[in-house]
Amino acid sequence: MDPPGLVVHGKAEPFSAALGSLVNSPRYSDVRFVVGQEQQEIFAHRCLLACRCNFFQRLLGTESGPGVPSTVVLSTVPTEAFLAVLEFLYTNSVKLHRHSVLEVLTAAVEYGLEELRELCLRFVVKVLDVELVCEALQVAVTFGLGPLQEHCVAFIEAHSQEALRTQGFLELSAAALLPLLRSDKLCVDEAELVRAARSWARVGAAVLERPVAEVAAPVVKELRLALLAPVELSALEEQNRQEPLIPVRTRGTGPAPLSSGGTGRWEGWVRPSPQSSGRGATAGLSADWPCSAGGADRGGVEVPRPAER
Repeated sequence: MDPPGLVVHGKAEPFSAALGSLVNSPRYSDVRFVVGQEQQEIFAHRCLLACRCNFFQRLLGTESGPGVPSTVVLSTVPTEAFLAVLEFLYTNSVKLHRHSVLEVLTAAVEYGLEELRELCLRFVVKVLDVELVCEALQVAVTFGLGPLQEHCVAFIEAHSQEALRTQGFLELSAAALLPLLRSDKLCVDEAELVRAARSWARVGAAVLERPVAEVAAPVVKELRLALLAPVELSALEEQNRQEPLIPVRTRGTGPAPLSSGGTGRWEGWVRPSPQSSGRGATAGLSADWPCSAGGADRGGVEVPRPAER
């Protein structure tokens, strides 16, 4: 009886380099992809893609011949991200870049490449900065990447003012904005957060061609109006007359000035005061004006209010 065989391994680098030389190479290629908005032509090899990824196996079929596409259009994935996916499939390694890693992460999730997804997630955490964090938060919310979402929210909590001024913040979906507005740890004055929410809603209104108040409706209940000083409430009331942001309910025959204790009621929610037992104690209650929480921060602690920003 022969003794059991022993598996021995050659060097991985030459093998990886040889396969890597076939990425986007017409040599032996039997399938072409037309990728991205620029419709870039990319060459690939059916058997390798099908063996490495179930998505491509279903897309390309299990056998070559009539009816199997030789050209596949993938218009939604950027060229650079798709080439990174091919690099990973061919060599089991990939060179990631800060400017494109979220696009590679998106492709990895959509194609079911769990190992590539984890590599991208670790890379994102390493390179996360103020300009990238809101975009990363949007990706995390879109694809249900809980740990990345938590990391992004924590980063924004520590760099709130800078993050609120980025283009990425203005382009967040309502679902991605909500976890930020619900946070107790944002290092930003509530009045500034209201202004940021208005700017966000304006951008959405322009893109969607809908009223600002309609775009803002899913998120305005998370604004903590009870933390605004009376002068800020008055300013907000005047802004709301000129450009409605926060819906107002009325009792009786019509709305009264909200900052003077009339019948108007914001559709906002009262937030815990320093004496409350926690966030759940008052959640869901409409906030009657006037509110006099003064310069409280988002956790309900009194802090000095700066003279200007």
